[in-house]
Amino acid sequence: MDLSTEYLGLKLRSPLVPSAAQPLSEKLDNLKRMEDSGAGAVVLHSIFEEQLRQESLELHKHLTNYTDSYAEAASFFPEPEEFQLGPDAYLEFIRKAKASLGIPVIGSLNAATMGGWTDFAFKIQQAGADALELNIYSIPTDPDLTSEAIENSYTDIVRAVKNTVKIPVAVKISPFFTNMSRMARMLDQAGADALVLFNRFYQPDIDLETMEVDPDILLSTPQALRLPMRWIAILYGRIRADLAATSGIHRPEDVLKMMMVGARVAMLCSVLLYHGIEHLRVILDKTEAWMEEHEYESIKQMQGSLSQTHIENPSDFERANYIRALHSYRPRGGVN
Repeated sequence: MDLSTEYLGLKLRSPLVPSAAQPLSEKLDNLKRMEDSGAGAVVLHSIFEEQLRQESLELHKHLTNYTDSYAEAASFFPEPEEFQLGPDAYLEFIRKAKASLGIPVIGSLNAATMGGWTDFAFKIQQAGADALELNIYSIPTDPDLTSEAIENSYTDIVRAVKNTVKIPVAVKISPFFTNMSRMARMLDQAGADALVLFNRFYQPDIDLETMEVDPDILLSTPQALRLPMRWIAILYGRIRADLAATSGIHRPEDVLKMMMVGARVAMLCSVLLYHGIEHLRVILDKTEAWMEEHEYESIKQMQGSLSQTHIENPSDFERANYIRALHSYRPRGGVN
């Protein structure tokens, strides 16, 4: 049974890839457990430009607090080994991961300025990452900002990073575009080596006791996979870039469905937070068992087999499917 796949030009032993899951991917021991449990690659937790700016400000504060004090005050300065900046710690983590793991290590970057994207991307490459995932997490709130300007900002980031690094670059985006197919093609033409579908924007809640905004995080459920599954099926064969599925993948059946619509890898996060890292092996073993029962010899054999280009009724992934779903639904509980 061949469970291997190719993603970002890398040969992976399995299609299961833990995504940028904090806090799971922040410890080297956890990454080793992911490898031992069958992961094909790992995506490290994201480094955010805001974190780097804040830590730079903290360093400046410590180095200037006592500049007007007596000479003896020099002993107040932190020693270099006591003050490790965010980017340095992250880059060192990449180096240690590469030295310890036998599977590809993918860095993850969420920046806020063009300089941030390119500078940190280059450093991540220098640290030895096999590939880079651009986690473009931005919610436009300016009513004067046009959809074209938003789309161009994404492609500008991808072009700038691709002109800076030589390692493969994946782009993790949300589905909230006027025309997702056009956006995917634009990113593809800008040089993206893969699209990761989709980023989940965390929605804040309201705490009625404190009357404050509560950054409550809701983990995904299997129902969330319908959106990326649909768009991967539609985009498969239409763009050059690889397609990675993320959000809502909890069961072996979810992995199989994503492979069949055309995903190269299935990225896992919430299910590992629910059940632990070793659950990777459970999903992988049951995926392999299903393939044996249904006489599949490899993951590659099924990839794209149920994409829009390979099914009898391609419109099933579009409006016609919506109409048929409405007519086929039967209420529960005896409602007439």
